[in-house]
Amino acid sequence: MLGATGRGIEARMSSSASGSERPFLAASGIFGFLGVALGAFGAHGLEGALEGADDAAQRLEWWRTAAQYQLLHAIALGLVAWLVSRRNGRIERGAGFAFGAGIVLFSGSLDLMTLGAPRWLGAVTPIGGLCFLIGWALVTASALRRS
Repeated sequence: MLGATGRGIEARMSSSASGSERPFLAASGIFGFLGVALGAFGAHGLEGALEGADDAAQRLEWWRTAAQYQLLHAIALGLVAWLVSRRNGRIERGAGFAFGAGIVLFSGSLDLMTLGAPRWLGAVTPIGGLCFLIGWALVTASALRRS
C-alpha cells in the first residue's frame, strides 16, 4: 500500500524506527530459538542422558523451568524492542538488558546445573530472577512515564 509520498508501509515503518530496537529484537529471536531447541532437547534427549541419576527428576524440572522462563522473556525482549522503537530511553533499554541478563543468569545456571555443573551455581539463579523483576518493573515504568 502506498502512502501520499509514494513510499510503502514498510518504508514508513522503518523510517520511524531508530534502529536501536534491532539488538533487542535480535536477542528476542536468538533466545526464543534457543529456548525452543533446548526445550525440545529436554523433552526428547535429556531424559535418556540422565537415566540412572538419583536426582534425574529434579534436574529435568530445572531444565523445563529454564526453558519456560527463557521463552517467556524472549517474548519480553520483543516487547522491549517495540518500546525502544517508540521511546528510546534508558528505562526501555534497561529493561532489555535486565531481561537478557536474567535469561543468561537464571536459565543458564539451571541449564548448567542440569548438565552436572556444581550446585553452588544455584546461588546465581535468584540473581537472574531479580533481573527479570527489574525488567518488568522498568517495562511498567516505561508504560506509566509521560512523553
